[in-house]
Amino acid sequence: MSISGAPVARFTVWDYVVFVVMLLMSASIGIYHAIKDRGLQSNSQFLLGGRQMRAVPVAMSLTASFMSAVTVIGTPAEVYRYGAIFLIFCFSYAIVTIVSAEIFLPIFYNLNITSAYEYLNMRFNKTARCIGTSLYIIQTVLYTGIVIYAPALALNQVTGLDLWGVLVATGLVCTFYCTLGGLKAVVWTDVFQMGIMITGFLAVIIRGVVIQGSFERIWNTSYHGGRLNFWDFDTDPLRRHTVWTIVVGGSFMWTAIYGINQSQVQRYIACINMREAKLSLYLNMVGLWITAVCAVFAGLTMYSIYHQCDPLTLKQVKAPDQLLPYLVMDILRDYPGVPGLFVAAAYSGTLSTVSSGINALAAVTVEDFIKPHFSLSEKKLSWITKGLSLIFGIICIGMAAVSSLMGSILQAALTIFGVVGGPLLGLFLLGMIFPCANSIGAISSLVVSFLLTLWMGIGGQIYHASPDKIRLLPLSIAGCSYNITEPPESVTGSPWTTINPVTELNSRPAIADTLYSVSYLYLSPLGTLTVLILGLIISLLTGGRKNKVDKKLLITARSLCCFNFAKKSVQSETEITKETLDGIADTGKDNPTFSDQELNFSDLELKNQIPSTTHL
Repeated sequence: MSISGAPVARFTVWDYVVFVVMLLMSASIGIYHAIKDRGLQSNSQFLLGGRQMRAVPVAMSLTASFMSAVTVIGTPAEVYRYGAIFLIFCFSYAIVTIVSAEIFLPIFYNLNITSAYEYLNMRFNKTARCIGTSLYIIQTVLYTGIVIYAPALALNQVTGLDLWGVLVATGLVCTFYCTLGGLKAVVWTDVFQMGIMITGFLAVIIRGVVIQGSFERIWNTSYHGGRLNFWDFDTDPLRRHTVWTIVVGGSFMWTAIYGINQSQVQRYIACINMREAKLSLYLNMVGLWITAVCAVFAGLTMYSIYHQCDPLTLKQVKAPDQLLPYLVMDILRDYPGVPGLFVAAAYSGTLSTVSSGINALAAVTVEDFIKPHFSLSEKKLSWITKGLSLIFGIICIGMAAVSSLMGSILQAALTIFGVVGGPLLGLFLLGMIFPCANSIGAISSLVVSFLLTLWMGIGGQIYHASPDKIRLLPLSIAGCSYNITEPPESVTGSPWTTINPVTELNSRPAIADTLYSVSYLYLSPLGTLTVLILGLIISLLTGGRKNKVDKKLLITARSLCCFNFAKKSVQSETEITKETLDGIADTGKDNPTFSDQELNFSDLELKNQIPSTTHL
């Protein structure tokens, strides 16, 4: 039943037309770039667009890559149930942008690398590089599985779209244009899809304002319903969302995405120069703000419409992630094609995220696992990369079925980033901040950190936090305009308050209310700090003070305690001739750590940029 008491509408012919046109437009962009660049067979052209990208399209692609269907569908449902505190993430986005643009970007860009994990090869050794790449592949495949499956399930149960038909269709379209057009196709398709996503949000918001009569009414209803809970400064780490968990935990989590995640790094290092690369990140910050504001206000609009007749309580929808599709089919039923526009917006988010993931997965596999062991021409590498794009696309479609076990799509997706991204961020920071950090400390601390966050992440998914930590806000069915003969099964006590969905288990261990209940946003800083602290201690105990590290691999050491131990060992005055570099390039390929006898430049282009006599 809808706000009018009539059954919610299903998809019409015009809705299907709009949705199919979106898919065809995305595929055509891939075909265009494949034809346009058909004479350019280099792998660099395919993976980095020849490093000729400009700031604006890259910025929109950066925003679209992780503002996926998880954002389009999951965030409004989050706001509907837990309030608009999610908007505090905008502070995290600002912090992350500055850190990524001013710290990580200059290092990656100046090293002239393709895979972010090449840095681990230069700074530590090949083993660290392989572990880092493997963890990234696992993270990306799991995440794309959620991104493909969850919106397909939500939309299937509300609109009637065939679940596996749409899932496979979108997955194949995405794989198609990634395989044909490479990074250029992915970036320009993201630009198109970003526009569709914002348009879908605006359609919901504008129609909601018309129904409610004014923006002020939506705001007042949300205020009286407790949804404008922006400033919750509770320091309890078990609380799911507070200002501290979002600003601190969210900043670490998103830094792991924008600072070191291959999907994002690959875009901004593809810019024509560093100025454009930095500009793309700052423009992306604005894009993140716009998207977050639209998603949050869509959630408030939904609450203002259903605050007295909650479809979730009435079992009109089976899961929170179906709330926004339900709203769309309810309030936009009289506008043929507009529900199709929203579905296109949700799947645009899916396509942009999955295409970014596929392209990045192919890049790291070629750069980190194939090129170091095989001497192949650029043309052969290009064909291998295209083949890998196809293979990873199929794997991601297959992985989508597994994600049905992950629960709420928003928290599940962000938990994955915390479990894997936190330890990886710690590994990169360990190498960039502390010259004394060595491969033994780096690898051992990474393994310990990953096992810790994995254990806590799985425990948090199995044993949910107690209701007082989750703070689910009340919803009502008292104002429903049609007769209810008996309360729905999920309602107990008063007829206007839903119970918390947390299921209490009979055999709940004591640790479930402590370690497993820590906010999922704290997994990332916990993983990062574990690597930094443990890695530094182990490195110092295993001879790290003797390390010799190229300054190009470091952020700075002036204000860090480790600098006192290692500053004399940083190579700053050693003269290296071009003949020496020639020998290093030939003999040091597989051991990139700057040890007592060896130096490494993994990219021949970087070596050629260095004059015959230089200071490192």
